[in-house]
Parts: sequence; structure tokens; C-alpha cells
Amino acid sequence: MNLTDFKALTFDVYGTLIDWESGMIAGLKPLTDRVGADLSRDAILEAHAFHESTTQRHTPAKKYSELLAVVYKRLAEEWGVTVRWDECLAYGKSVQHWPAFDDSAEALRYLGEHYKLVVLSNVDNVSFAHSNAKLGTPFHIVYTAEDIGSYKPAPANFEYMLANLKRLGIEQHEILHTAESMFHDHAPANAFGLANCWIYRRHDKEGFGATMKPAEMPKYDWVFNSMAELAAAHRNELER
Repeated sequence: MNLTDFKALTFDVYGTLIDWESGMIAGLKPLTDRVGADLSRDAILEAHAFHESTTQRHTPAKKYSELLAVVYKRLAEEWGVTVRWDECLAYGKSVQHWPAFDDSAEALRYLGEHYKLVVLSNVDNVSFAHSNAKLGTPFHIVYTAEDIGSYKPAPANFEYMLANLKRLGIEQHEILHTAESMFHDHAPANAFGLANCWIYRRHDKEGFGATMKPAEMPKYDWVFNSMAELAAAHRNELER
């Protein structure tokens, strides 16, 4: 199997292309500055992962910006801080400020010359529009949780994507699912029999950060520490 065998790259965005962990830490600072105890970066991210995934599971149709507001409220309660709802709503809108990884836009520009670039993201359309602009608006097709009414790792999200791509003439074996999150993306990709590429942004860190730990470690067909490495590997295949 070669990288050049595929017609489409389907992407998780947050954690893979957008540095959501840095965005979360910055967006939560008004809250974490008021917590009496010291909180490590990983402790903040792990608490966020729990409340985000729990809220996604219980209210799958809630828009991501509204869901993040609930996460902020739950975190404040866990850390013993009183917050106003307008503060929670402000955090819900913070996705627009989350930065792109330095290599994402250039790698996507290159890869877009060779593949259909497809988004399958746990986000709402307004929030994604800000991120898309940061990435240079490279995507040909965008499927969001708001479109589907549920959040990954729910099978419905992958079923929706695969059914719609099939209508566009892209078969399952022609898709390479490309993502950082083992929990949200690689576990369901395994379940659907999709080829997958792990962009291991947390290669120099412990744990799973802003995502839940999967029940079992999924398998993957490729692993790169950055999008730049993926683009370079594709170039190398073409040159051989």
C-alpha cells in the first residue's frame, strides 16, 4: 500500500491541523487563573476531554460552540469557581482564535494538488469557517458534526461521510483517513476498515491530551509527527 494509491484524504481538523490544545489553554485562562490549586497543562486538557466527550455523548445535536460553553461551566464547577453564563458563551466562541499548526496550510496546499481534501470534524460550521480561513480554505468537501447531528467517534459520522463520498465517485478503499485522535478517529476508522494515517502531534508529550484514551490502541497504516512529514513522504513516493 502506497500513499499515492488513494483518491481522497479525509481529515480530522482539531488536533491535526489546528492546534486546539494551545487554543483551549488560552481560552480557559480566565477560568484557570481563578483556580486556587495549581493545574498542569495536561490536567486541564484531560478534564476538558472528559467533559467534552461526555457532553457530546449526551447531547449529540448541540452545536459545538454551545457545547463548549457547557464544558466551561462543568470545568468551573469541578474546580470550584463561580462563573457567569456569558463567560461560558465567550469560551464557546473561542474556536475562531485557535491557531493553525505552522506546517498545516502549506502541506494542505501541496496535498490538494493530488487528492480530494475532505473534512470530517466535530465542530459547527461557523466555527469551522474561521479555521478554514487560517488553513487557506483548501478543502473540497466539508462534513461537520452540525451537519450530521452527532459527534465522532459515533459511527453515524463515518457512515454519513462514506455515503456522501460514494455519491461523488469515491469508494471506501480510495480513502485515507488522516487524524491525530486515536479516540475520535482512528478507533472508528479501524471499525470501518478505512486505511488510516496518524499525525502524531503529541509525539513529544505523555498521555492523550485533549482527547479521551481509547479502550484499545487502534492500528494505523502510517504515522508522521507532522503534516509536513506526510507531504514529504508523498513527494518521495512520486520521485521514486
